[in-house]
Amino acid sequence: MLSILKDSRGLLVLLIMLVASQVFGHGMSEAEKQIIIEGGNLRYIWIGATHMLSGYDHLAFIFGIIFFLTKFKDIVKYITAFTLGHSTTLIYATFNAIQVNYFLIDAVIALSVCYIAFANLKGFEKYLKVKAPNMLAMIFGFGLIHGLGLSTRLQQLPLSEDNLLMNIISFNVGIELGQVSALAVMLILIAAFRKRKSFKGFTLAANSFLIIVGGYLFLMQMHGYEHTTNAEEFFSDAKSVQVIQVTEATVFTDDWKDVIALTIPARGNKEYKLLLAKSSKLEYLWETNGIELFYDFHGEPTGDKTGYFKSFKKNTESTSSGELIASFDGTHGWYWKNNSSSDVDIILKVNGEYQRLDLIEK
Repeated sequence: MLSILKDSRGLLVLLIMLVASQVFGHGMSEAEKQIIIEGGNLRYIWIGATHMLSGYDHLAFIFGIIFFLTKFKDIVKYITAFTLGHSTTLIYATFNAIQVNYFLIDAVIALSVCYIAFANLKGFEKYLKVKAPNMLAMIFGFGLIHGLGLSTRLQQLPLSEDNLLMNIISFNVGIELGQVSALAVMLILIAAFRKRKSFKGFTLAANSFLIIVGGYLFLMQMHGYEHTTNAEEFFSDAKSVQVIQVTEATVFTDDWKDVIALTIPARGNKEYKLLLAKSSKLEYLWETNGIELFYDFHGEPTGDKTGYFKSFKKNTESTSSGELIASFDGTHGWYWKNNSSSDVDIILKVNGEYQRLDLIEK
């Protein structure tokens, strides 16, 4: 038993790194979001590759798929089934703005890890006394679920409306490149362990570990899902006051000069601008009905004909507040981009010395 543990320790450490690095593995950092916002198709490829390499649940599932495969044609066949599955839903769901609660999707992905490990241990035959379902069909089906998870996360970012399909395809190409890189490392490690006498014991340890971790992640994701579905919806009316921690400032006021109601259409965008003189102060607070939007809070100097503008803050959030001291005469305001499949309502509250401009639609 001690020999088994020693021989398998290295690969078990790899598995721990894959599945325990983050609790919610699809999350993207603010730096990654900024690259997506400002980058072209090559950067979408890069983000796709790094996202797959940090997606421990996807990698754990791939690890389970190739655990017992020794022939090249079998590896190609099963990985191709998984690739076709997740590519189909990634492209279709993103292109058509189909979204599902990401906690629920990740919970099913966690179960797919449990399933593949249970099948590797011959659990259907040993414990359920039934023939295991067709593995190729199951891998394709789980691939569809994995792709939906990737799509749900991708749709949280602002995608180019004019180049949407190419952005999605580029991201998917990156996913495949990351998958191939991870697969190559896994095959080398498993091939090295396969030659050892302790491989049988390692098989039991590794796949049992996958079942335990998959079950734990399932419970964590379902906990998150319950909180998102039962949480009270937060949407203030024109008279309510929210105190929100922000980097620029915290707004403590219930006397707003203007309260503006806006609707950002599904897959659409809008701007709202105010005219400010240099050194004038603007206080603001806006919030949606719970849906995150990409926004760019920026200004353009009066009389400029070069297209110059200065961004003060841009992010993807459902609310933002603060204050601004204008550094030049000109228009100041917000650009919102709605990547969801439904309209999003915004309440914008503003104070200060400014002139209101008509709403600009693009």
